[in-house]
Amino acid sequence: MGTIVPTSRTPDVLRELGARLKTLRLRQNLRVKDLASRAGVGARTIDRVEAGHSVGIDTLVRIMRGLGRLQAFEALIPPPEPSPYEIEQLKGRPRQRASRRTPPPERLS
Repeated sequence: MGTIVPTSRTPDVLRELGARLKTLRLRQNLRVKDLASRAGVGARTIDRVEAGHSVGIDTLVRIMRGLGRLQAFEALIPPPEPSPYEIEQLKGRPRQRASRRTPPPERLS
Protein backbone atom coordinates (compact mmCIF):
# COMPACT_ATOMS: atom_id res chain seq x y z
CA MET A 1 0.00 0.00 0.00
CA GLY A 2 1.15 3.45 -0.79
CA THR A 3 0.71 6.65 1.09
CA ILE A 4 -1.51 9.54 0.12
CA VAL A 5 0.23 12.86 0.68
CA PRO A 6 -0.79 16.45 -0.13
CA THR A 7 1.33 16.39 -3.27
CA SER A 8 -0.21 13.15 -4.61
CA ARG A 9 -1.74 13.48 -8.06
CA THR A 10 -5.43 12.67 -8.40
CA PRO A 11 -4.94 9.52 -10.52
CA ASP A 12 -2.47 8.23 -7.93
CA VAL A 13 -4.94 8.89 -5.11
CA LEU A 14 -7.71 7.07 -7.02
CA ARG A 15 -5.46 4.06 -7.63
CA GLU A 16 -4.48 3.95 -3.96
CA LEU A 17 -8.09 4.21 -2.79
CA GLY A 18 -9.06 1.45 -5.24
CA ALA A 19 -6.32 -0.78 -3.89
CA ARG A 20 -7.43 -0.13 -0.32
CA LEU A 21 -11.05 -0.92 -1.16
CA LYS A 22 -9.96 -4.15 -2.83
CA THR A 23 -7.97 -5.10 0.28
CA LEU A 24 -11.01 -4.41 2.50
CA ARG A 25 -13.16 -6.57 0.21
CA LEU A 26 -10.67 -9.45 0.21
CA ARG A 27 -10.22 -9.31 4.00
CA GLN A 28 -13.96 -9.83 4.29
CA ASN A 29 -13.64 -12.77 1.85
CA LEU A 30 -16.09 -11.13 -0.56
CA ARG A 31 -16.13 -11.77 -4.28
CA VAL A 32 -16.65 -8.79 -6.56
CA LYS A 33 -20.19 -9.94 -7.38
CA ASP A 34 -21.00 -10.35 -3.66
CA LEU A 35 -19.93 -6.80 -2.86
CA ALA A 36 -21.73 -5.51 -5.94
CA SER A 37 -24.91 -7.20 -4.76
CA ARG A 38 -24.56 -5.80 -1.22
CA ALA A 39 -23.82 -2.33 -2.56
CA GLY A 40 -26.52 -2.32 -5.22
CA VAL A 41 -24.06 -1.59 -8.03
CA GLY A 42 -22.73 -3.63 -10.93
CA ALA A 43 -19.71 -5.91 -10.65
CA ARG A 44 -18.07 -3.86 -13.41
CA THR A 45 -18.39 -0.78 -11.18
CA ILE A 46 -16.52 -2.55 -8.38
CA ASP A 47 -13.82 -3.59 -10.87
CA ARG A 48 -13.49 -0.02 -12.12
CA VAL A 49 -13.25 1.47 -8.61
CA GLU A 50 -10.63 -1.06 -7.57
CA ALA A 51 -8.67 -0.25 -10.74
CA GLY A 52 -8.56 3.42 -9.74
CA HIS A 53 -11.27 4.86 -11.98
CA SER A 54 -13.39 7.76 -10.79
CA VAL A 55 -16.95 7.15 -9.59
CA GLY A 56 -19.70 9.33 -8.19
CA ILE A 57 -19.87 9.90 -4.48
CA ASP A 58 -23.21 8.07 -4.30
CA THR A 59 -21.50 4.97 -5.69
CA LEU A 60 -18.67 5.30 -3.19
CA VAL A 61 -21.20 5.58 -0.36
CA ARG A 62 -22.95 2.43 -1.57
CA ILE A 63 -19.67 0.52 -1.75
CA MET A 64 -18.60 1.66 1.71
CA ARG A 65 -22.00 0.62 3.09
CA GLY A 66 -21.61 -2.77 1.38
CA LEU A 67 -18.24 -3.17 3.11
CA GLY A 68 -19.72 -2.12 6.46
CA ARG A 69 -17.39 0.88 6.56
CA LEU A 70 -19.83 3.78 6.16
CA GLN A 71 -18.64 5.25 9.48
CA ALA A 72 -15.28 5.98 7.83
CA PHE A 73 -16.88 9.11 6.36
CA GLU A 74 -17.14 10.51 9.90
CA ALA A 75 -13.35 10.62 10.08
CA LEU A 76 -13.05 11.84 6.50
CA ILE A 77 -15.41 14.77 6.92
CA PRO A 78 -16.19 15.35 10.61
CA PRO A 79 -19.15 17.54 11.52
CA PRO A 80 -18.08 21.16 11.92
CA GLU A 81 -17.65 22.37 15.47
CA PRO A 82 -19.56 25.50 16.47
CA SER A 83 -17.64 28.74 16.14
CA PRO A 84 -16.88 30.80 19.26
CA TYR A 85 -19.66 33.17 18.20
CA GLU A 86 -22.16 30.31 17.93
CA ILE A 87 -21.10 29.01 21.35
CA GLU A 88 -21.81 32.40 22.90
CA GLN A 89 -25.19 32.54 21.16
CA LEU A 90 -26.06 29.09 22.48
CA LYS A 91 -25.14 30.07 26.02
CA GLY A 92 -27.46 33.02 26.03
CA ARG A 93 -27.17 35.77 28.56
CA PRO A 94 -27.48 34.83 32.21
CA ARG A 95 -30.51 36.21 34.01
CA GLN A 96 -29.80 39.31 36.01
CA ARG A 97 -33.12 39.49 37.89
CA ALA A 98 -36.48 37.82 38.26
CA SER A 99 -39.50 39.09 36.36
CA ARG A 100 -42.09 41.25 38.12
CA ARG A 101 -44.87 38.90 37.20
CA THR A 102 -45.54 36.37 39.92
CA PRO A 103 -45.95 32.80 38.79
CA PRO A 104 -49.39 31.25 39.19
CA PRO A 105 -49.82 29.10 42.31
CA GLU A 106 -49.31 25.38 41.78
CA ARG A 107 -52.48 23.36 41.75
CA LEU A 108 -52.75 20.18 43.72
CA SER A 109 -54.63 17.52 41.84
